[in-house]
Amino acid sequence: MRYTLKDYQAEAVGDVLRNLAQAKDMYHRYGSLSQFSLSATTGAGKTVMAAAVIEALVTGSDEFDFPADPGAVILWFSDDPSLNEQSRARIQAASSELDWRLKLITNDFRDTSFQPGHVYFLNTQKLSKSSNLVKGAGAKLDPTATLDELTPAPDEMQSNIYDTIINTIENKDLTLYLVLDEAHRGMKPQRDRATIVQRLINGQGVIPPIPIVFGISATVDRFEQAMKAVTGRSALPSVQVDSALVQASGLLKDDIVLSIPAETGAFEGVLLRRAVEKIREAGRAWDEYTREQEEADSVVPLLVVQMADKPSDDKLVSTIDAILEAWPELGNEAIANVFGEHQDLKVGGYTVPYIEPQRVQDSKHIRVLIAKSAISTGWDCPRAEVLVSFRPASDPTNITQLLGRMIRTPLARRIPGNEVLNSVDCMLPYFDRDTAKRVAEMLMHGATSKDDEGDSGGGEGRRVLFDPVLLHPNEELPVEVWEKFESLPTVTIPKHRSKPIKRFTALAAALTKDKVIDQAVRKSNDELDRVVESRAMQYKAQVDRAREDVLTMSGEELRARLGGGLWVNSSFELAADPRAIMEAYKVAERHLSPALCSSYVDYLVPEDAIEDDLLEAYIEVAAIGLVPDIVASVEAEADRLARTWLTDTRVDRKNLSDEKQAEYDRLEGMSTEPERINLVSPKTGQTEMKIRQADGSETDLPSYRNHLMVTDSGEFPVELNGWEQRVLAVESGRSGYVGWWRNPDRAVKESLAIAYKDPSRNWKSLRPDFVFFGQGQNGIVVDLVDPHGHHLSDAMPKLRGLADFVEEWGDAFRRVESVAETNGVYRVLDLKRDQVRQAIREHHDAKALYESDLAGDYR
Repeated sequence: MRYTLKDYQAEAVGDVLRNLAQAKDMYHRYGSLSQFSLSATTGAGKTVMAAAVIEALVTGSDEFDFPADPGAVILWFSDDPSLNEQSRARIQAASSELDWRLKLITNDFRDTSFQPGHVYFLNTQKLSKSSNLVKGAGAKLDPTATLDELTPAPDEMQSNIYDTIINTIENKDLTLYLVLDEAHRGMKPQRDRATIVQRLINGQGVIPPIPIVFGISATVDRFEQAMKAVTGRSALPSVQVDSALVQASGLLKDDIVLSIPAETGAFEGVLLRRAVEKIREAGRAWDEYTREQEEADSVVPLLVVQMADKPSDDKLVSTIDAILEAWPELGNEAIANVFGEHQDLKVGGYTVPYIEPQRVQDSKHIRVLIAKSAISTGWDCPRAEVLVSFRPASDPTNITQLLGRMIRTPLARRIPGNEVLNSVDCMLPYFDRDTAKRVAEMLMHGATSKDDEGDSGGGEGRRVLFDPVLLHPNEELPVEVWEKFESLPTVTIPKHRSKPIKRFTALAAALTKDKVIDQAVRKSNDELDRVVESRAMQYKAQVDRAREDVLTMSGEELRARLGGGLWVNSSFELAADPRAIMEAYKVAERHLSPALCSSYVDYLVPEDAIEDDLLEAYIEVAAIGLVPDIVASVEAEADRLARTWLTDTRVDRKNLSDEKQAEYDRLEGMSTEPERINLVSPKTGQTEMKIRQADGSETDLPSYRNHLMVTDSGEFPVELNGWEQRVLAVESGRSGYVGWWRNPDRAVKESLAIAYKDPSRNWKSLRPDFVFFGQGQNGIVVDLVDPHGHHLSDAMPKLRGLADFVEEWGDAFRRVESVAETNGVYRVLDLKRDQVRQAIREHHDAKALYESDLAGDYR
């Protein structure tokens, strides 16, 4: 793969490959048909995940310990030719192994069978009755048809697409996998007949059903419901990507800002001018960010103007007029359309050229795009940052679908400390607050009914804001507060699929490339080579036994006498040939990583080596890789070395660009245990000033002073519950109080995170509510205070995580306290006390802890 998969993507790919391995075994062993789905929110990178799956199917994968299927044939199916072309291009960009294997099926396709190791792209239109690909297939689809009902094949076509499918399925050496892109589309029955895609899946006439069906979509309910009606097909476990993990990855924008009129009236022009100003501000902000980062190319933000289905010429002209009046230096060539008519738009003396949706992202001369509904399924444009929609208020679904196409971050990563650059704006001139709230719900949580397409990409951690105000660093606070903030410990949340050896070698490559550690790659190889050599000597007996396994193959010869029983006649052993040795070496590569195995071979082989020396080195490495104790020990040492290098280079890496920092964030996130990382000071924020009540009314949010981020008036508007209000009142009244930080509950670099294990032993993050700053005897001191309910199921696991955090990094804080209300009284546990942390580890009842003598009244 050319791309490094996000953790959630790698997890999903592994699950999909397990399903496919089971499906293949079921099919070839028992003839069983099967299906399953991969569901992930818009923007999660479903096509990239599919590319990794297909690459593993075709070429095998050491990372996923998955052997290649030499007979794999992949049929990629969608209901849109342009979507197919876009998917093919994305897969080609993602995988270096699949370039020449990707084939678009055109009307002149003549192959009598699909070839193994290839991916064929087919769409619904190619299976319509008028398509050359299906002419002559009438008898196959309906054996009862009369001669006059049959359409002959074109003269140049010796076979049709259904012949190809039949021949492929009947070839026992092949396995046909059907990948349904946007699987929720085309599954709804049309009156009393099956759809084309359903007939393809289930077979028809003499055409057999597809053996293995794999559906990909943001919304797979309709696909799964349709598949439940199919008899004789097993449903394997669906693979579902947690939308919270997608949001936390930085691939999706965090905030969606909705602007609506505060009163009734004709406000199209007002909000359109506001949209133009927003996009121009975004351009200036990206240019400034680019200069700060010393990057060559800036993000060129795009304004999308969404029209009603049948806009009048007058409406189109007035819209273009308003845009050009607000943006006079914008040339006519900077405006384009993606209307369904697929032609240039000529109105009122303007010519607005048509552009294919998939070309918009790279056509940076286009600054304004005029669209109608959701443009097209599968389309996305990360540089689209502002939308003004003239859709009626009765049509929120089309708005959310289009916004769902605009939520990818332009740089595929979050911009640290800048909430404005991590957001997308939407102007809704025809909406009121109540209707806009439905849009907000759809944007935060995805589809609201089973008829929705689910393209809004909802996910935990996203905010929808109505007319927010900007926040900036509080200039009234002393600079020491900010210095202290950036010195505070926060930790990584360990991942399930961490590979310490690969992490260490990748870290060495990055440190060498960025000139942080001179010749870090060579040093990392030397370190690990010495570790492997040492462990090989330590576990010499196990290595010798493994060596015998590599060099010999043991077996038994069975003989059966006619009319008699079966017995073991003799055992035998054969010497392994070079091919078998290399297969064993590949197993070692999966256990120790290809880079380390190659490095250790070079370590063992002298410069004047002959071929036998090289083979001997491969045998040695293969044997070492078969000893679990050595693998575990080398992984532990690689993990320790990576932690040491990350700690030692923390200061030097601060001067690197955000893009390079993101790579180290990824490497830090590959930890097997919580590791300390740096907090990043917020630079630009945004928040709302009002709170919406259940009855639709609005009231001003309470505002507080001395927060790290404030509005122009020096205040921070925020809604606090009763516990939180009590904590803020108590802490701000203490002697020496300076300021406070409402710790974000999202996975951003400005949020202090503490790792804990849930009851299933999975790592989770606790983000304490408050960080308080005070004046101590030797400068600024920090207090960490977290109000948390003792009645919640995660109360004890979080307390244990907090205790472990304090044990390791508690010296950075004056106080670390957990507050809870019990029996009408606020009680506090002081986690800086050894006996409190010990009690937390030994007890299972949080309420009893807060009511014990170990806790005190909070005041």
